[in-house]
Amino acid sequence: MTDSYPSSRNGDVSPNGYANGSSPSLVHTGPNPALSSVIRKKLMGFVGFSNLPNQVHRKSVRKGFQFTAMVVGESGLGKSTLINTLFNTTLYSPKEHIPPDAERSSTVAIESIGADIEENGVRLHLTVVDTPGFGDFVNNDESWKPIVENIESRFDSYLEQENRVNRAKVVDNRVHACLYFIQPTGHSLKQIDIEFMRRLHTKVNLIPIIAKSDTMTDEEIVEFKERILNDIAHHNIHIFQAPTYENEDEETIAEAAEIASKIPFAVVGSNQLVDTPDGRQVRGRAYPWGVVEVDNEDHCDFVKLRQMLVRTYMEELREYTNDVLYENWRTEKLISMGVAQDSSVFKEINPAARMQEERTLHEAKLAKMEAEMKMVFQQKVQEKEAKLKQSEEELYARHKEMKDALEKQRADLEAKKSRIEQGRPLTPEKASVRVLFR
Repeated sequence: MTDSYPSSRNGDVSPNGYANGSSPSLVHTGPNPALSSVIRKKLMGFVGFSNLPNQVHRKSVRKGFQFTAMVVGESGLGKSTLINTLFNTTLYSPKEHIPPDAERSSTVAIESIGADIEENGVRLHLTVVDTPGFGDFVNNDESWKPIVENIESRFDSYLEQENRVNRAKVVDNRVHACLYFIQPTGHSLKQIDIEFMRRLHTKVNLIPIIAKSDTMTDEEIVEFKERILNDIAHHNIHIFQAPTYENEDEETIAEAAEIASKIPFAVVGSNQLVDTPDGRQVRGRAYPWGVVEVDNEDHCDFVKLRQMLVRTYMEELREYTNDVLYENWRTEKLISMGVAQDSSVFKEINPAARMQEERTLHEAKLAKMEAEMKMVFQQKVQEKEAKLKQSEEELYARHKEMKDALEKQRADLEAKKSRIEQGRPLTPEKASVRVLFR
């Protein structure tokens, strides 16, 4: 119940401390959640909880952010150059030329590079995971296996930190985004591309990228993108899509739609400053026929990629990794270890509904017990009837046997009586013997 005070005629502050008698939104909850009522009211004066986003901002800036990106693709597709271009810093030093006859590793290697970047007072600890050797062998069977193991090992490390007694310092080294570089062939995805995405799309946010798109015409890029998206949809591969939220303005919705329309991103990477014919210095690549500008949206999709990955949806990538990908893996991991959780432990329960449910269960239990007792009673009755029937049959057989014996005995007595009445001896054999002895 909300206490109310009449406001003054001159618009002074009322006794409750708010102008014009207004009060903050109150929530009245009784013992039964179904009876709770919510009073919504717009404040006429300033209270202070609208400053919560600023508090979160200060806390986030003070703690800093962590982001881990993985780059996967065959050698020579410009992965290192693109990462340096994305974050406008030299994370990867120029690679040394390896002679063709030099001995190389026969497996995919995993390399991590960490750097602390600061921009406008916001600190970001960036970790880039490189996978040199992927797709560079004659036999690329299970070339994705070391990458999957690396991602799952990072999940294991985070799970171990969550289960510690002291969780004050939890380092999030999970992979939040995987930039998968596709060769600009113009045809369709290769088998190794499809198999890699099928293996990893449930463990990491996949972002497909067409590398070195300046080797293709605009028409070829459009057709190649369509073929890639058709292959992805045909094989049920989930790639990261920009999320949409309720009550967003039209500009934000249009921006998200424009970013989604550019997937997969056709990019060009370069840290070199080149001169354009009109006298400007831009990051790009100079060719005899002209200059390809990295930051020009008419030349490539680099700006949209950076906008999605860094400027707009970096936090969404982190949240989706934690709330969906990691939670699904964690659930499967704990279930495989034999750890099960009752789904009703953290469930809000209505007491009346709970009592009705318990009453229903109790009545069902009583009905079951009654049915079992009836079944036992019927079984006992049937057994008793069977025994009585068997005893009756035995008595009837004995009665018949005694009756037959009595009939036989009566017949013998009748025969003896008739012999006596006729004067014949009862034992003729003994009489004949006496005659012989005379």
